[in-house]
Amino acid sequence: MIDFRKAQELVLQQARSFGTEAVPLEQALGRVLAETIRADRDYPPFDRASMDGYAVRYNDLEKGVRQFTIVETLLAGYAPQRAIESGECYKIMTGAAVPAGADLIIRRENAEEQGGHMLLAERPAEALPAATLPAPADPRFPWRPFQNIARRGEDLLSGDIVIDRPCLCEPPVIGLLATLGHITVKVARPPVVGLLTTGDEVVPAGGAVSPVQIRNSNRWLLEAALKKAGAGPGVWGHAPDDPGLLRRRIGEMQGCDVLILCGGVSAGDADYVPGVLEALGVQKLFHKVAMRPGKPVWCGVTKEGKMVFALPGNPFSCLVNMILLIRPYLQACYGLPVAEPLGLAMGTARKKRSPLDEFFPVHCQGSPARVTPVTLNGSGDIRLGRQANALALHPAGADDLAEGEIVACYPFL
Repeated sequence: MIDFRKAQELVLQQARSFGTEAVPLEQALGRVLAETIRADRDYPPFDRASMDGYAVRYNDLEKGVRQFTIVETLLAGYAPQRAIESGECYKIMTGAAVPAGADLIIRRENAEEQGGHMLLAERPAEALPAATLPAPADPRFPWRPFQNIARRGEDLLSGDIVIDRPCLCEPPVIGLLATLGHITVKVARPPVVGLLTTGDEVVPAGGAVSPVQIRNSNRWLLEAALKKAGAGPGVWGHAPDDPGLLRRRIGEMQGCDVLILCGGVSAGDADYVPGVLEALGVQKLFHKVAMRPGKPVWCGVTKEGKMVFALPGNPFSCLVNMILLIRPYLQACYGLPVAEPLGLAMGTARKKRSPLDEFFPVHCQGSPARVTPVTLNGSGDIRLGRQANALALHPAGADDLAEGEIVACYPFL
């Protein structure tokens, strides 16, 4: 029996790409970008007004000019007709292109208009952004060259690498790709997952159920978890507690990239899964992990390098193994860094219940964030810690957890 960190390490060593595919940008949300993205031009592509005001020549201010003739009003998306001359200004809106010759924008709050002219206020109210500009030597002259102007190319130059490694296409990435003109993107292909539940006592969720049967919640739990992890079952099936039928059902899923079984992995008389898998030539990586729940988990790899996960049948055990083993494996296959647990403070104390690493459901909330254990009557509790949004680790060998003690937390999928 190994600890969960060693189990995770063995799983990650088997990570491999499932290939790539091109998808329209509108279908890229939640997918993993799998190409290098470069800037197609300078960004900003022109000197851009960063606020509403008046575009002037800084040299005019140095010469003492305080009244300017308004040449034109510039809106975003319109090109200025000509460069401004001394004593002139453009009335300009946020996002508009700054005309040639102008190198300063006076905020509207610091000026007033009279008969086609702009007059500077006697006491400018403009505050300099201290993080980017030095404080003025003379507060009566608070302007600097290119103040309130986003310079061409200050964010990116044409050809610069913008994204150089796999990343999840979240809304900011989608917006960035659209800005760069990428309406079709290359993303990691998700694996075809075979999901096989087992057990004579298990019946379809929508079917009739006897007093000694249970509905197949694990099929739906794992399918939902796989979708959130960027995959999904391509083939689903169920096998009774019969070695021959189990072997046949596994054979029907040979075309899958990853196989997940649920139930039949412990030490009971009807727990046939480990023996059948090994008889089929699946090389065992480990069987049993020193953790609670989820201890009986079995994991192996086929001759073709395909991963096989055999999970315990209790619902919460399934969820724990999905978070600790299967999700990190999929992240590594996509080229993503494996998510590290968060260190958060316990909101209440917790007693140790076993000498193993214990994973328990918690609800994370507040500022600063704290975690509160959620009641769960064992790994078979169908509520699955319904109010929880993360797992927390009570390490093996640790004493009872005190209020305020920092624990490792793994957000739910």
